Order: sequence, then structure tokens, then C-alpha cells
Amino acid sequence: MPCGQPDSGAAAARYVLGVDVGSTVVKCHVYDRAAAVRGSSCRKVESLYPRPGWVELDPEVLWSQFIGVIKEAVQAAGLHMRQIAGLGISTQRGTFITWHKRTGKPFHNFISWQDLRSSELVNSWNKSLLLKVIHVIFTVLHFLTGNDRYLAPSFLTFSTHQTSMKLSWVFKNIHEAEEAAKKNNCCFGTVDTWLLYRLTKGSVYATDYSNASSTGIFEPFMKCWNPTLCNLLSIPMSVYPPVKDTSFNFGSTDSEIFGVPIPIMAVVADQQSAMFGECCFHPGDVKLTMGTGGFWNVNTGEHLFASQRSLYPLIGWKIGEEVVYLTEGSISDIGTAMQWAQDIELFTSVDETAEMAQSVADSQGVCFVPGFQVSGYDPYLCASFMGLKPSTNRNHLVRAMLESVAFRNKLLYDIIVKKVHIPLRSIRADGGVSNNSFVMQMTSDLINKKIEKPANADMSSLGAAFLAGLASGFWTDKEQLKKLRQIEAVFEPQKDSEEYKPAMDAWLQALKHSPHW
Repeated sequence: MPCGQPDSGAAAARYVLGVDVGSTVVKCHVYDRAAAVRGSSCRKVESLYPRPGWVELDPEVLWSQFIGVIKEAVQAAGLHMRQIAGLGISTQRGTFITWHKRTGKPFHNFISWQDLRSSELVNSWNKSLLLKVIHVIFTVLHFLTGNDRYLAPSFLTFSTHQTSMKLSWVFKNIHEAEEAAKKNNCCFGTVDTWLLYRLTKGSVYATDYSNASSTGIFEPFMKCWNPTLCNLLSIPMSVYPPVKDTSFNFGSTDSEIFGVPIPIMAVVADQQSAMFGECCFHPGDVKLTMGTGGFWNVNTGEHLFASQRSLYPLIGWKIGEEVVYLTEGSISDIGTAMQWAQDIELFTSVDETAEMAQSVADSQGVCFVPGFQVSGYDPYLCASFMGLKPSTNRNHLVRAMLESVAFRNKLLYDIIVKKVHIPLRSIRADGGVSNNSFVMQMTSDLINKKIEKPANADMSSLGAAFLAGLASGFWTDKEQLKKLRQIEAVFEPQKDSEEYKPAMDAWLQALKHSPHW
């Protein structure tokens, strides 16, 4: 029977869907009560590059891919749509679109979190006298009150990765959006909001706390859209959606889409979703995701730590009265760099890179500095190999690339230990690069900590399914979810971190030569 067609003999709803709309792929997994994957589908996200530095997604193509993977995954599982108890949606963060409230017509394509079109706006703001005045005012307020709310604005710096600057760019450059906003007819939405809107034929307009807090426009201390920032950047407050719990009944999909209505029981930002999928439920639990980029997340419980340059606070999830906060630090260019290396045939398959790196004693002094995904703080950062010699071969180059991932993990981990005053408990890794044993072992050695790797690396999909399953009663509580965790490997320190010091010192020197190229 075709996927989505009603079936009078179908069994009771015994499965949940976890869909992850990432930066490179859209994936859907069908999970049973044991959290085993019964069916899957995956499609590549097609990014558009209309101008240098611009990165967009076609909303209609993304919609088609999203619907397609759900139908294919259910079909691959040999199931019918009415057997699905709920849908959880995990999405890339900071990618957004605006559309007309009455017609539903977008004013532009999705503008990706990787997009750099706001760089001139960012530079002018960061050099402005007004920003310096804001720094002084909030430094004084923080000194007088001791309230951490005033700490982040005291060294506020804008970057091209922030949704706020790109949204400000939209209202300065897209006349139709600006006019609609003046008449309260403009809707802003990250990927989750827009998918909810489309799935319900316009009847649901909402986001959740994890996605809202990831835009940089949402005030995590007050849990509301930030009116001060919006006034500063001339963004109308009327454009923002209501913010709901992460694990929540958002309504059902329109029955025309899948043949039967499917309850939408969770929407969540991808890194927070991976954190939930890893069952990092306790303060001090750490999640390391290594995919397109790298993300270290620490569960800080009910305590919200203010931004401290390399680290920033997020809302992990809100379920009823429970609000869990995270501190996050990020690394750009992990998967991006590996994809480039594969494209130029430095290796055939990512699976062989660990073996290639281990086949040589060291990188022979070669250092890799990542910089493909241009930094918002330094748009001139140069990606480069340094220390090349006539004897350098592809194994040395691959080893240098993998070492750079581990070295950056070490730098960020040290900042977390210094700034986050919570004893760190378990460290759990996921994402495609967590399958690389060389990176995992070297990171464990450098930070001198045990790192667990789950059997299933697609934690964002699993986290979304877990959240949807809790909201629908498919699973009862977090204790039940913990029992479903499956660990594939545990990496324990095998070498003293001092053994890596000469190589890391050389890499840090290479880093110093790369900025402002």
C-alpha cells in the first residue's frame, strides 16, 4: 500500500518520527519503543550561492525534501502513517525566512546561518560610537548590581552568524518585507516555525524556547524577544512568533499532506536536540557534536551563565515548569574541511582517514588552519596548510586536518573548565566525525577525560523523537529514555597530553599567522 494511504487494519500507533533538518542533509528515522530505527530516509540539502558570501535555501525545495523523507522512511519501515504516534522536528539554527501573514508568500529564500551578507552592517556596528557607549553603560550596571544579565551586553560584539544582523539587513534591503512589517503583516520564522506553518496550512505560527534562544534575538534571562536589541537594530517586535514548550502538542499536520493527520509533538534546535538524545539531563553533563561544525554543550541546569566571549548561554529545552539551560562553545569547519579534502581526492572515503592518520608517526610538521567558513569576527581568516615539505604526502595532510579538530576541541574544553563553575560529569560525542577513532582518541588524550560514543550518531533525530515521545505518552519519563541509551565505544586517555605539546605549539603558531589575510 502506498505510504500515507489510510489502512483500516493498521495497528495502534506504535512508532515516533524524528526528523532532522540539518545544514547538509534532511534525515527522518522511524523509532519503535526500544528507540531502535525501523526505517530511514535521507536527502542532501541543496544550498544556493546567489552572490559571493550569500548562502540560501529554496523554501519549496526544502519543503519537498522534508515531506519526501518522512514518506520514504515510513515506507522503508513497512508501516502506514496512522501507525505514527507523533512527529518531532529538529532543525538547523539561525536559518530564517520572512513571509506575508495573509498570503503566506515568502519575501525571500531562507537566509542560512552561514550567510555573510550582513558583514558591512556588522563592521559598521562594531566600530560605532553607540556600541562603545553601550559597553560602558552595561559595564557600570554590572559593577553596581552584580547581575549577570548586564555582563553579556558589556562586551557585545556583532557577528555575521547572528540572526539579528541578517534580519536587520532584510528590513533595510527588501522593500516588500519592510512595508509588510509596518502594517503588522510580516512573519519571521526559523526553519521550525516555517515548517509548522506549512504542515498545518497556516493554522499554527510558533517556535520553541530552544530555537528562539539560538537566534540571539531572544533574551534567555527574561525568556522573551529582546525589545532593546530590536529597537537598536530597527526590527519591529510584531514579526516574531509566540514561543512554546519544546515538548508540546503543536497540533496535527493537515490530513491532505500524509493522508492522515500526524500529531506534531516537539520542535527543537539541532544541538539542543542532540543533547537530549544523548540523555545529558543533569548539570555537568557534556555533549560534543562534530558535524559540519563542532559544538560543546554543558548542561548548567537551572543556572543561566552569561556570555563569556567564546561561550554563550542557551535554553536547552522547556518541558512544563522545567527549563534547562546550556552553555555552548562552537568550532567552525569540521565537516566542511573534510568534505573539501574528499572533493579534491585527498582520500576516497571519510572512513579511511583515521587509518591514514595512524599510518604515519606524526604530521611531519604540517599544520592545517581551518577557515573555509569565514568567521564573523575575521572575514579575512585564511584556510591553509603550513610546513609543507617535499616529503609531505597525503597521509600527513589528512593527519594534520584531524589533529586540528582535536586541538580545537582541547582549546574549547579548557575554556569551559575555566569559565563554567560546575563539575563536569560525562562527555558524550555524536555527529559524523565522532565515527573517526583518531579524532576521538586524540581528543580524549588531550583533555584527559573519558568520552562515550553512542551506537547511533544521529542524535538530533533521536532527541526530537524522544521529546515527541514524551509529549505523546509514547515514553513515560526521562528515566525510561536513559535505559534506551546504547554506547558503541568508550575512548579513555592512553597518552599523556604533554606528548602532543610540540605539535600543538606548532599549530598554535600557525594559527597566529592566519588572521587578517
